[in-house]
Amino acid sequence: MSRFGEATAVEKVADGRYAAVLDEGFGFAEALNGGYLMAVLGRAAVDASPHEHPLSTAANFLRVAKPGPAEILVDVRKAGRTAATARVSLVQNDQALVEALITTGTLDAASEPDWAGAPPTPELPPIDECTGFPRVEERSRGFADRVHMRFDPVTMGWMDGRPSGRPEVRAWFELADGYPADAYSLALAVDALPPVALNLGAKGWAPTVELTWHMRAVPTPGPLAVYGDARLLSGGWFDEEVEVWDTAGRLVAQSRQIARVGRTS
Repeated sequence: MSRFGEATAVEKVADGRYAAVLDEGFGFAEALNGGYLMAVLGRAAVDASPHEHPLSTAANFLRVAKPGPAEILVDVRKAGRTAATARVSLVQNDQALVEALITTGTLDAASEPDWAGAPPTPELPPIDECTGFPRVEERSRGFADRVHMRFDPVTMGWMDGRPSGRPEVRAWFELADGYPADAYSLALAVDALPPVALNLGAKGWAPTVELTWHMRAVPTPGPLAVYGDARLLSGGWFDEEVEVWDTAGRLVAQSRQIARVGRTS
């Protein structure tokens, strides 16, 4: 099994209860990535469901999750023929860290959309014209070593103290261990970009408070194109909207989150 597969694995220990071991490699410093945590929760929700895919995940991040053992509680609220919904909680040391409402369903990988909007513009440059992961401290390298991301240089001016003034970041995304694009890597991809507020002059850690993401299609193999932007930064809060497109030019995931800005530790 790949590193990502092992890192997101869950074990059923009783009805509605799962055990997991959270992997320190999917975080920055001591904070685990929210997309990674949603992938873990999604696996438990799908295991408790008659359906194959986490179609909608609305997650509230209450506390910072730490590497190590954790418990996932799944309370199925409805199980229908086309969709099932469950409240899913991530718990460590008897404290809820993430509370999510996850709706599962089954997508047909061969289906074609009845209608689709145009891809985002501008398009991402070819991968070999993009830049590598931003420089990070050694203690924060875990996540940077677990994913292969190549960024549109136009959106990375903040790295050199020259933020563009436009809240946007664009990148190619793959798991470094070769794990294929699927529902769980999509959960990671929607929260993998550096905060778009960095291009507005923000600095430091930007903790996500709430994130909702939708799986729209089963992705084709290959790198994913990830586009992030925002509409408003105000009063220490900013939003971030992300679209993920696969190699077939299909929208496969989309998300919106609300986050705090301006924390340096």
